[in-house]
Amino acid sequence: MEYAGGKMLAEVSDGVGLVTFNQPEKRNAMSVEMWQGLGAILDRFAADSAVRVVVLTGAGDKAFVSGADISQFEKNRANADAQVEYDRLTSAGRRKLGAFPKPVIARIRGFCLGGGVGIAMQADLRIASADSQFGIPAARLGIAYGFEMVRALVSLVGPAHARMILYTGGRVDAVEAMRIGLVNRVVAPEMIERDVTLLARQIAENAPLSLASSKLAVAASLQDPVDRDLEGLRRASQACFDSADYREGRTAFMEKRRPQFIGQ
Repeated sequence: MEYAGGKMLAEVSDGVGLVTFNQPEKRNAMSVEMWQGLGAILDRFAADSAVRVVVLTGAGDKAFVSGADISQFEKNRANADAQVEYDRLTSAGRRKLGAFPKPVIARIRGFCLGGGVGIAMQADLRIASADSQFGIPAARLGIAYGFEMVRALVSLVGPAHARMILYTGGRVDAVEAMRIGLVNRVVAPEMIERDVTLLARQIAENAPLSLASSKLAVAASLQDPVDRDLEGLRRASQACFDSADYREGRTAFMEKRRPQFIGQ
C-alpha cells in the first residue's frame, strides 16, 4: 500500500505491520505529506486485528529518518507563525504514533537525526544497526524542539546525556546510543532485518490485550501522577482476566503447547 505519493509504504505479514519511510534520495527526510501518510497508515493498522505489532523503517541502508525535509522549511517553517501551522499539519501523525495502542519497533539503520530521533523515541523499542548515527542538530539550525520530545529524550537517557545531545548538536554512534539508553539493542547491519522480524513475531504471538495493558501501564508510569488514567488501567487489566485469551493461556500452559491468542 502506498501513501503520500509513494513516500510512505505499508504492508502486513504474519501479524506484523511494516511502515517504510520511502524518500531515500533525501535520506528519508519527513515532509508534511509523509506525516499525514503515517497517520493514515496507523489508523489502518490500529483497526486491523491481524496487525499485532508495527515496525518502522527507512528505505535503503543510508537512513532511518534524517529529520524534517528541510526543502519545506522556507515555505512551512520560515518563522514562529509558520512553525505553528507546520505543527498543526503534522501534529495528527505525531499524536497517532504517540497514542498507538499496539507495540511499535523502530528498525534503525544509518542516519537517525532530529525528527527521526523523535519518531524513534515514540516507538516502544529501538533496534539499531552498528552503522547507525544519532543526533539532534537543533542548535545548529537555530530552532528549538518541543517539550514532549525533550521529555521523551530525558526519560530515555537522563538529563545529563540529553543536555550533551541538545547543546552540542553532535552525533553519537550506535554503541554510545545503547550505552546511554537511547536504543535497546545494536546488531550487525546485515542482521537487522532478520533480528527485528524475529523480535516482532515473538511479540505478535503474545496476547494482544496483555500487550495493550502493559503499554498503557508503562506510558502511565512516565506521566505526572495527576494525568494518569488509573481507572483506564484497571479496566485494561480486568479485560485481560476476563478474556478468552487468559483461558487459552492457562490451558496451553497445562497442555504444554504454544497458545493461540485471538485478542478477545
